[in-house]
Amino acid sequence: MNTFKKTWDIKHNWQLLFPIIGILFLISSSLKVTYLFPISELYISIPVSIIVFYILLKTVLYAISKLEPKWVVDQRWELIRIFIVFAFTGSSSVVVGRPFIKMLGITQENLHPFFYWILFITVSLFFYQVLLVLFGWVFGQFKFFWDFEKKMLRRFGLSRFLKD
Repeated sequence: MNTFKKTWDIKHNWQLLFPIIGILFLISSSLKVTYLFPISELYISIPVSIIVFYILLKTVLYAISKLEPKWVVDQRWELIRIFIVFAFTGSSSVVVGRPFIKMLGITQENLHPFFYWILFITVSLFFYQVLLVLFGWVFGQFKFFWDFEKKMLRRFGLSRFLKD
């Protein structure tokens, strides 16, 4: 455990919460991916879930190692917190966007599916921008996500709405 804490710059035990949440998300994701396969036997689905978990874990650790030099954080464990914020935001933007479009009375039946998905992606992207800063604030990474948001808005050509 001390090696783990030293590797991730964990100074206080409460900071272990974020790696635990990250591992629980990876377990949940591996189970959801495994359910996509047509496997009904438990003795096959459990090893497949373990393999998917291992692949997802290696992918996340690789992504963290590549993004660590680019993202300036005080301690290494904060990278896990940032990944959790991105996961919450991506899922939440879809969860919020779908009822919003339905509230407007727009469905795939009354709008061409191509235009429906363009509208859905646009609405979800709007909510993503707002929720990214909100969840960043909730998880104590407001400055990182506000800077990230400003960079993203500049890339969208909306820099005139930002004060620097």
